[in-house]
Amino acid sequence: MSYRTVHINPVLPNTPRSSVLVIYTGGTLGMVYDRNNDQLVPFNFEQVLDHVPEIRRLDFELTVIILDHLIDSSNMQPAVWSQLGHIIRDNYDEYDSFVILHGTDTMAYTASALSFMLEGLNKPVILTGAQLPIGVARTDARENFITALEIAAAQENGQPLVPEVCIYFNSMLLRGNRAKKKESVHFNAFHSENYPHLAMAGVRIEYNTPFITPYQPDVKLTLHHRMEARVMVLPLFPGISQPVVQAILELPTLRGIVLESFGAGNAPTDAWFLDGLKRAVDRGMIIFNVSQCDGGRVTQGRYQTSKHLDQIGVVSGADCTVEAAITKLMFVLAQESDSATIRKRLAEPICGEMSL
Repeated sequence: MSYRTVHINPVLPNTPRSSVLVIYTGGTLGMVYDRNNDQLVPFNFEQVLDHVPEIRRLDFELTVIILDHLIDSSNMQPAVWSQLGHIIRDNYDEYDSFVILHGTDTMAYTASALSFMLEGLNKPVILTGAQLPIGVARTDARENFITALEIAAAQENGQPLVPEVCIYFNSMLLRGNRAKKKESVHFNAFHSENYPHLAMAGVRIEYNTPFITPYQPDVKLTLHHRMEARVMVLPLFPGISQPVVQAILELPTLRGIVLESFGAGNAPTDAWFLDGLKRAVDRGMIIFNVSQCDGGRVTQGRYQTSKHLDQIGVVSGADCTVEAAITKLMFVLAQESDSATIRKRLAEPICGEMSL
């Protein structure tokens, strides 16, 4: 992997109280207007102080890593998650915290993936971005970036206040694997329907401590960089046809499906549908059931329409988001080969992504 680095120490000659590694992957936040070509282009992070002069007032040092191949978040791939994981692992002992600048469209997927990949994480990893480019007058980029940095650097008694993967956006700090992008045109882009916010940034930053993963002394970081990409999401809808479902369930290389069901985990009871699911599960296919509703949870077996799924061997995703479910499925499939073990691990929380 290759990247450029920019080092900023606004407190020289004094000693900084903390160190933050910033990883710039691309996305709207880092765009400025090019008058010559009449278009938005990525800005040179070596000139970040010109665009975010507030950095000069921080009392900690920054090192910015700029990936050589910046990407729009719509082009995010598991290989980039692996690259981010390696950067964090390789620099883990050198920095107190990490901030990832990321496009908003797939930010919740990346945050969820990293929460599973970084086992034993004991330092903040804060993802943020913007709805408007940093080069636009009304941009939200500066506030999101500065506050994400301050949260990442926040400590009490030498310990980080938020030692987990999070998303910071528009005054709200959310657990990364509980967040979902809900808005494409408003600044309050991310919500967490099934888990409380971790912090609220107003005049002061108020931390919701009971819901933050506690700091764990002596825990060592382990990176699990492999993710199984032979998975897909199957959303149910009235009128979904047998040929479509059958074609998906019989894909020869497919290992797992996140089934987006109705309400509390309900699905059609047509014989062709249930028989197809059963044949797939019997062949070793892993089917992970999450609700299409943003809030609430799957309760398999509560209604007759979900009882059949329970009997077949479909795994309940409880209150997982789709983003957390698909990345968790990728993660567990890459770690395990035994179907019973995979189903057991999917049904249990790994890093706060679901409530039992």
